[in-house]
Amino acid sequence: MSFRFFAPPAVALLGLALAGCGSGGSSAGGNVATVNSANITRADFDAKLEAGPQGKAILNQLIQTDLIDQYAADNHVDVSDADVQAREDEIKAKYPPGQFETILKSQNLTEDDVKKILRQQLVVEKAVSANIKVSDADVKSYLDKNHATLDTAEQVRARHILVADLKTAQTIEDKLKSGGDFAALAKQYSTDPSSKDKGGELGFFSKGQMVPAFQAAAFSQKIGVVGPPVKSPFGYHIIEVEETKPAQVANYANSADKIRKLLTQQQQQQQVPAFLQQLRSKATITIYDDKLKDALPPAPPAAAATAAPTAAGAPSPASS
Repeated sequence: MSFRFFAPPAVALLGLALAGCGSGGSSAGGNVATVNSANITRADFDAKLEAGPQGKAILNQLIQTDLIDQYAADNHVDVSDADVQAREDEIKAKYPPGQFETILKSQNLTEDDVKKILRQQLVVEKAVSANIKVSDADVKSYLDKNHATLDTAEQVRARHILVADLKTAQTIEDKLKSGGDFAALAKQYSTDPSSKDKGGELGFFSKGQMVPAFQAAAFSQKIGVVGPPVKSPFGYHIIEVEETKPAQVANYANSADKIRKLLTQQQQQQQVPAFLQQLRSKATITIYDDKLKDALPPAPPAAAATAAPTAAGAPSPASS
């Protein structure tokens, strides 16, 4: 498993590949497929899988998963359901409506798979947190060097109801203008799975994050006014703008928290591999299948493995 920290949307789901989590089912034995009259047996399939890099990668990931779960249990590292949900909501907010679900489907992951992966990610973040040090001077230095990239563009917060045809969109528009409840109508009619049960809420977004027609409407409508149906490649949208944020030039007051979070994530990305390697080096791992004997990657130099918290007792800095 690759523990990437979900900052930019382009890479957010790349860290979610967890072998064995996919929801697709398969038979326990017999044949996995038939080609005309020829059978591809489960034994042949498993033998090829074990001998190839994918089988070794799967075993490696499963071992890592068990090591993290054991570390959490041994060190009483608790991650609440609320923490997991907050992290998932943070990731989802970086995507246009429906794209998060599409990515999960393409990776053969379920909602439950995602929560399991995020829970382990949060365990690892807590484990390495004692080694994360971000000072005010670090924040100011980053701001000085990256000022332009921290400026924020104009943003709007909007909600929408997505339907397949214009007639339905016009019916919903009429209901809203007659006093209908937006959230209730979104739940009843919207075909957007990521927002319909949240009253159609999309959160804040900047120009470039939505398809052109949707963007043009959202950035031109008045706050609190339900606009006419807007056609996009996804269907017809009924949009209501709820709030706007003007463009903002970055300074310490408005950017310190964002920078601190970014620098924390960068340090986590440096600490996590060493922490995972330390878990592995302290564990007793026996691989019985000869084809998978070399599944585990070789250990890095000893100095690198000591940069992580110890696995015994509460997470604490280890000597270098």
